[in-house]
Amino acid sequence: MIQRGDVVIVDIPFTDVARSKARPAIIVQNDRDNVRLRKTIVILITGNLKRLGDPSHFLIDPGTPDGVSAGIHGPSAASCNNLFVIEQTKIQQVVGHLSDVLKQQLNDCLKAALAIV
Repeated sequence: MIQRGDVVIVDIPFTDVARSKARPAIIVQNDRDNVRLRKTIVILITGNLKRLGDPSHFLIDPGTPDGVSAGIHGPSAASCNNLFVIEQTKIQQVVGHLSDVLKQQLNDCLKAALAIV
């Protein structure tokens, strides 16, 4: 069973829906709905660190105690303005889980991306 804060590898479609690519993502949907629904909400993780100053992005650095549990290989940006609803069957594997510190950054990042006060 997937949980909010899990770092997963998912099959994300390109603009051309006939093609897709396996990408790291974070489960952001609540656990109650992750159990009862076939779909879940994720945000993408990218190795492109250019937008880290933007409040809708946060750093996951596996070289830090908080970042190591995420299960990614190098410093990456979680992009809260790249939300996707996917079928849970598109999740290829769970590779890690966000620490409590990174979960708080996720919450702050989602608030900024969605303009929630």
